[in-house]
Parts: sequence; C-alpha cells; structure tokens
Amino acid sequence: MQEFEKNKLNRVKRGANRAVYDKEHINTILDAGFLCYVGYIYDGYPITIPMAYARKDDKIYLHGSTANRMLLSILEAEKTSITVMHLDALVLARSGLHHSVNYRSATLFGHCKKVVDDNEKAAILEQIVDTMVPNHWQSLRPMYQKELDRTIVVEFTIETASAKIRNEGVNDELEDYELPIWAGLIPIKQVALPPISDDKLLDGIEIPQHILNYYQSHK
Repeated sequence: MQEFEKNKLNRVKRGANRAVYDKEHINTILDAGFLCYVGYIYDGYPITIPMAYARKDDKIYLHGSTANRMLLSILEAEKTSITVMHLDALVLARSGLHHSVNYRSATLFGHCKKVVDDNEKAAILEQIVDTMVPNHWQSLRPMYQKELDRTIVVEFTIETASAKIRNEGVNDELEDYELPIWAGLIPIKQVALPPISDDKLLDGIEIPQHILNYYQSHK
C-alpha cells in the first residue's frame, strides 16, 4: 500500500480519524466522478470554481478557453489545489448540532504546466469526454484545428494529497437516545434519467448504444 507522506499541507487535522492517505483509495475517489473544484487567486481574491477533469496515473487534466482566467492564473502560479467530493448520505440526528453527511472527498496539491503538443492535447480532450460518457468521443465529428487552437489544456501533477471519508450512522449525545425523535440516514445517489434527443436531429438518428448503455448502468 502506497501512501502520500503526511506534511503540513496535506495532513488532516480536524477529524483526523477519517483521514486517508492511501494513493489507491484516493484514486478511487477521483475516478468515481469527473467534476472537481479548482482553487486560484485572481486580482488578490481567492476563488474556487468547478471544472471537468480526467485522471491518468498521477496527472489530472483540465481544459478551457485560451482566455480562461482560472487556467491562466494557475499556469502563472505553476501550482494549485484541487478537491473532489461525493455526497453519499444525509445524517439526521436528534439534535441540530449532530447533523452531518456521509461523504468521500479528496484534496490534491501539485504543480501545473501547459500541454502544447496538439496530438497530446487532442488525446487528453478525448479522455475528458470519455470520462463523462465512455466511448462517446468516437461518435463525434473530428475536432477542427481552430477549436484546438482556442483550447488550453493543463496538466496537474499530484505531488501530495489526502482524503477524508465519513461512512457511519448518527452520533448523538448519550442522553438524547432516550428522546422520542426520529434519527437516521437518507442515502443520496446521483442517477441518470432517460436520454432526451435534441429536437434538431436529422430524421432517422437513433440514440447510440453507448448512450443507452450509460443510462442503463446509471439509472
């Protein structure tokens, strides 16, 4: 089992009993989704925004317009932090203070660089699309060069990271267990609904099988 070395940057202080530093476990959290939150400083203000991403080994890939101020800011700083979080349940206790949620989260720290090779950029964009819906890229029209030219792809190398996970029931005060108040979990799950075809489709265009497969596995 490989773990990230604990340091002042990635060490979980509050709720340290829920901390995870195992690389494989953290990668499992990253691979369970495709949306992350990226932090940066712009004009002196700290800002965090959601972004689509793809992971390969110890790299996270982001993309956006060549005018994207977040990507330009982290490239100038050459470093950033990225957080991924999945909500698994609402934890409803007998008192407001002990309400919580079950979750899996990972926070990553590392350095950034711009991907400049067009072939590498195209391969990464393909991976980002296929991370959302597997096998989708191959059904699309080829990318125009002008589209590639207008796109920045950033490679973020994970240097250190930690995860924090809560997966348990209600933790109430001992005396509160005698109260006639309901407590428990409401599990939360993100699901796919049936695909809705664009109303401008050409006649005879059916929903592709890989889209139907995605729906069947996520409904």
